[in-house]
This record gives sequence, C-alpha cells and structure tokens, in this order.
Amino acid sequence: MNSKCRESECGCYMKTKLLFLCTGNSCRSQMAEGWARYLKNDVLEVWSAGIEKHGMNAMAVEVMAEAGVDISGHQSKLISDLPAIDFNYVITVCDNAHESCPLFSGNARVIHSGFDDPPRLAAGEKTKEASLVHYRRVRDEIRSFVESLPGGLG
Repeated sequence: MNSKCRESECGCYMKTKLLFLCTGNSCRSQMAEGWARYLKNDVLEVWSAGIEKHGMNAMAVEVMAEAGVDISGHQSKLISDLPAIDFNYVITVCDNAHESCPLFSGNARVIHSGFDDPPRLAAGEKTKEASLVHYRRVRDEIRSFVESLPGGLG
C-alpha cells in the first residue's frame, strides 16, 4: 500500500504473506501453495519450504493436475532458499515441521494445521490407484483449509 493512501480511499491493500512449511517441501506444503495460488491469489502472497529438501513428489503433482492446479514447475526448497520475507503467518502442515519450526524474524505467527502424510499412507498399497486415493483425500482436505484463508487464521 502506498504510504500516502488509505485502503478505503484508493482500494489498494497488502496481501497476507504466508509460508506453508513441511519437512521435505515435496507434497503437502506444495499442494497448499498450489491451492493458495489458484484459489486465493487476490488476497494471499504464498510460498512453501521445508526443513529439508526431498524433491517434488510425482503423485502430488499428478493429483493436483487432476484438480486443475499445475504444480509441476514447483521446486522443493529450504527456508534459507527464500528471499528475506516478513511473513504474517507460517503454517506448519506436518508434525515434524511444527516440532522443528525455526524462529522467524518479524511478527510471523506460527500456526499448526497438520495433514496426514500421503507417501506414508500409500506405502503399504499394492497399486498406484490405491496409493492415489490417499493423495486425493489429503489434497481435498488441504483445499478446504486453504478456502478458509485468510479469515480462518484467527
């Protein structure tokens, strides 16, 4: 927002800056970033990162594409790979990232919204189709969560 204007006068506003954080930035955080860019690009400025880099999960890319969201160009990245950003919120989407969440400068509020780990759930499945069922369920749960943003952050 321009320092000389007020939101009510010029209609400009600042988007909520949000980071989705997961262990490997390969699946859940990538799906969340994809949904947020697809559904909430007008009100959210989003990134995703991990505590570690695990590379992109091909099944996550596939189920997002089924839903019309292309995350095939995303890359797995660490928090240190991101530019210096004063996030409003850091949302941990897995328990490990929540427990290992680093401190962030500024006023970032850390919120945990954990989702099941599709690769772990799919590990015992005998077919790709059976594995994809887990990815689709988590994809849809993440979509529902993202649809509530930013208001759902309290």
